[in-house]
Amino acid sequence: MSRGNGGPEQPVTLNVGGQQFSTLPSTLRRVPDSRLARMVDGVADGELKPLGGGHFFLDRDGGLFALVLDYLRNGEQLCLPSGFRDYQRLQREAEFYGLPALADLLAPEGRLRPRAELLELRFLLQEGRGYFRLFCSQSGTAEALGARIVLFVSEPPQQSDGAVWAAPQRPLVPVPLQRPSHHDLVFQCGTDFPAPGEQFGARYVSIKPDQRKLINGTNVLGLLIDILLKDGFRLVSTRTVSSEEKVECYTFERMKSPDVFVVTESDKVEKNIVTQIKQTRTNRRR
Repeated sequence: MSRGNGGPEQPVTLNVGGQQFSTLPSTLRRVPDSRLARMVDGVADGELKPLGGGHFFLDRDGGLFALVLDYLRNGEQLCLPSGFRDYQRLQREAEFYGLPALADLLAPEGRLRPRAELLELRFLLQEGRGYFRLFCSQSGTAEALGARIVLFVSEPPQQSDGAVWAAPQRPLVPVPLQRPSHHDLVFQCGTDFPAPGEQFGARYVSIKPDQRKLINGTNVLGLLIDILLKDGFRLVSTRTVSSEEKVECYTFERMKSPDVFVVTESDKVEKNIVTQIKQTRTNRRR
């Protein structure tokens, strides 16, 4: 159920208790070790019935699955309808689908308890190049940072008869960051010394809202740390992971309120409530 021949993802269809849902495999893989991720990866499971052609049948509650699917689509943030009370049943569904973070969130003690979000930043400066790896305990944070960090590449100098000459300046080309998993970001910056046949010779990093394109790894590190601190993270520890390679590791922590958002009533209902309040006030004046 993955991409075929490098093309776009093909949606899958799930029949959950008689209700039909369509989504992308990447959505179901958002929590890599979950039952849903294993399902789209073809791992046999007696509870989840493949019907062929990207169709599956799940003998579970369709209404509760809609909330589970919405949780995955929203970067592991849960939106509950106003007046929702079936926390225990939804928690049981989360446990069935192999979503422990959601199950903990729905537990009585988890609905009010802030959670610690961890972020680890590893940095290596080697031969004029800066190597970065970001691990986020919340995949939604990794996605948000991935959307703010842009990697640009430029072509290396051209060679002719052993002489190096600078090509006319061309626009930098943005390229995607490496995503080893839903929780990781990997990128590098600095001057490249490509092997024959490779296209690009320098890598620049831009981190929104800062508009600069930085090539120096130390400058990128400073900007990244500054942005994380402004986003509510606090620096917990620093250490050297490898004394030989001098890999620096920075650990950050951020306390987050439970990601449970109650959907408000529609604008129409809110307007009716406001109208009723105004009418009540008018009657009192009379």
